[in-house]
Amino acid sequence: MTRQVVVTGLGMTTPIGGDVETSWRNLLAGESGIRVIDEPWVEAQPSKIAGIMKVDPTEVLDRVEARKLDRSQQAALVAAREAWADAGNPEVDPERLGAVISTGMGGLTSLMNSYDILLERGPSRISPHMVTQIMPNGPAAIVGLEVGARAGVHGQVSACASGAEAVSYAARMIQTGRADVVICGGTEAVIHPITMAGFASMRALSTRNDDPAAASRPYDVDRDGFVMGEGAGALVLESAEFAAARGATVLGVYGGAGLTSDGHHIAQPDPTGLGASRAIVFALEDAGLTAGDLVHANAHATSTPQGDIAESVAIRAALGADADHVVVTGTKSMTGHLLGGAGAIESIFTILALRDRLVPPTANLHTMDPEVALDVAAGAPRPLPHGDIAALNNSFGFGGHDVALIFRSA
Repeated sequence: MTRQVVVTGLGMTTPIGGDVETSWRNLLAGESGIRVIDEPWVEAQPSKIAGIMKVDPTEVLDRVEARKLDRSQQAALVAAREAWADAGNPEVDPERLGAVISTGMGGLTSLMNSYDILLERGPSRISPHMVTQIMPNGPAAIVGLEVGARAGVHGQVSACASGAEAVSYAARMIQTGRADVVICGGTEAVIHPITMAGFASMRALSTRNDDPAAASRPYDVDRDGFVMGEGAGALVLESAEFAAARGATVLGVYGGAGLTSDGHHIAQPDPTGLGASRAIVFALEDAGLTAGDLVHANAHATSTPQGDIAESVAIRAALGADADHVVVTGTKSMTGHLLGGAGAIESIFTILALRDRLVPPTANLHTMDPEVALDVAAGAPRPLPHGDIAALNNSFGFGGHDVALIFRSA
C-alpha cells in the first residue's frame, strides 16, 4: 500500500458547464445551474426545480451511440472522454488498466420510460438495449469498454457517497498493484417524476420554486432542502512511477480515504456525526497527515436542515481546534446534489481548489446557521496558501455511508 497515486486527468459535465474548465470558472463566479424543469409533469410536483446538465450529452455524443445509453451512461462517457484526453490518452497495457464508475440509482429513467412503453405499446417495442441501460454497473461497463480496461471494471453503489467511494476503490487498485492506471468517478441522471415525488414525500427537496438560483443554500438559516442535480465527473489516477515514466502532468496527489457507516438511520444522519468524523480521521491517517495539515474542505453540504449541522459537528469532532484554519465550501449551492455523481465532481473541485489556490464560494449563504461552527467561504472565492497543502472532500449517503477523501497539491 506504499505506491503513491496521482491525478493526471479530469473530466466532467455538470449543471454549470459541459466540461471541467467551464464548470470551474462558473463555480468561482458563483453562477447557479439550477432552474425550473421544463417538462409538463413538473406542474404536479411540490419541487419544480433541478440542476440540469448545461450541455446535454446528446449534443456531444454521436446520435446512434447516445440512443443505446441511459442518460447517466451518456454523462459518464462524456466526462470519461474528457478526462482521458486530459491525461494525454495514456498508453497502458489493458491488463494494467481499470475502470471504477459508480452511480447511486443507475438507469432508473430508462427503466421507467421502458415501463411506459410496455404499457402503451406492448413488449415487442421494448429496446434491446434496455437491460444494459438499467444495470447499476452500466456506466462502469461503458467507460471500461471505451478505454479497453482489463484489470477490472467496478461500480460501487453507496447512494450519495458512490462517486467518492469509486475514487477510493480506484486508488486501492493502484496501491495494491492490480493496476497502473484507473479511470474513476461517478454519474447520475434521475430527474424524473418518480424520483422527484419520492424525495419530495420525504420532505428532502427545496420548494423555493420562485427563485431556483437561491434554492440550494447550505448552512443558511433559511435552507429548506436539497435540489436535485445531474451530471458526471471522471478522474484518471495513476501510480506516480507510471505517470513519471510517461511524462504525464500531475494535477494533484491522492492522499487517502476513510470509509465508515453510521449504523443510525436509513435516511437521517447521525446527529452526533460519529461515523462521519471517524471517516475523516481514518482518511487523515491513511494519508499520513494530521488535522493541522488541512487548509480546505469541500463539504457534503446538501442544504438540508439536519445534514448540514451533523456534518459541521463531525468536522469539528475530527479536526478539533484545527477546524478553525480550514476554509469550507458547499458547491452544491450551485450545482445541486448530483447524488452518485456528487463525490466525483466535488473531488475534482477540491483538486482544482488546490491547483489554483482558490476556494469557490458557497452561494446563497446570507445568514449563517448558529449551530454551524465552521469557517465557510461565501460571497467570493477565498485564497489558499502556497506550498504543499491538503484538502478534504466529504460524501455521505442514505444508509449511513460515510466517505472522506484527502487530496494534496501537485
